[in-house]
Amino acid sequence: MERIFDKRKKQIREFNKALESLKFTRRQGTKPKTDIPENLMTKCLSCGKYIPEEEYVAAFKVCPFCGAQARLHARERLDTVMDGGYEELFTDITIDYPDFPGYETKLEKARSESGENESVVCVRGTIKGIKTLVGVMDSYFMMGSMGKVCGEKITQLAELAAKEKLPLIIFTCSGGARMQEGIVSLFQMAKTSQAIAKARDTGLYISVLTDPTTGGVSASFASLSDITLSEPKTLIGFAGKRVIENTIKEVLPAEFQTSEFLLKKGYIDKIVERKNMSDTLALLLRLHGYKAL
Repeated sequence: MERIFDKRKKQIREFNKALESLKFTRRQGTKPKTDIPENLMTKCLSCGKYIPEEEYVAAFKVCPFCGAQARLHARERLDTVMDGGYEELFTDITIDYPDFPGYETKLEKARSESGENESVVCVRGTIKGIKTLVGVMDSYFMMGSMGKVCGEKITQLAELAAKEKLPLIIFTCSGGARMQEGIVSLFQMAKTSQAIAKARDTGLYISVLTDPTTGGVSASFASLSDITLSEPKTLIGFAGKRVIENTIKEVLPAEFQTSEFLLKKGYIDKIVERKNMSDTLALLLRLHGYKAL
């Protein structure tokens, strides 16, 4: 993967330089005309450089210039770590939604934009041939918020891991509890934590914290793992930085609540780049006695 980018970096730099030198004039209400086909190039939201779309996708949406990582949809994440085909679990869980104004409309919008029915996807599959249960939260579904359905799916996934004595891996990406469901969303913290405890009694639980992991998710199943991994530059915390500063009346370090800061403090065990995640997970599973099929 790195060799591919090395060959193209010079071309990409020249392309970006050419774009910067162009000056487009346009009439009000019209779009500037370019000769660049759609979906050919992707602009990094961090450094502003343009990257060939095909190579950007092949690199799991990591910028080769600044290392910024775009957020992945749940199924994109599964494609980066799973061997191939997998069995999706718990797709038929439904609830009677609370009478919160506009909630059903927001749910329909989230389903349409994300392509998912809920903020977490649970699957059974293999990583480097090792049978594993995996849950992946999707930030494109109401910012990965945890409501009753999300909590129930994670609970059932953990209970299945305990029953089948399989390793459990959960990728977290969440803004916290889903406010539209009120106190019911907060109940999920206790429910998922109890189920995770049972799973840890029978097997290995690995939590992978991705950007962002905050609120009720960070304060429950995300922080109860045997091994805690994270991607680089991930925001991890419960309350916001400004809220904490106003509460304790102190100025916190600039890197506060980043994965790099929390690694130094012992909160997480290792920071793993996206391209190395599958190999790292497989290594950890083998070290704990799990073998390929």
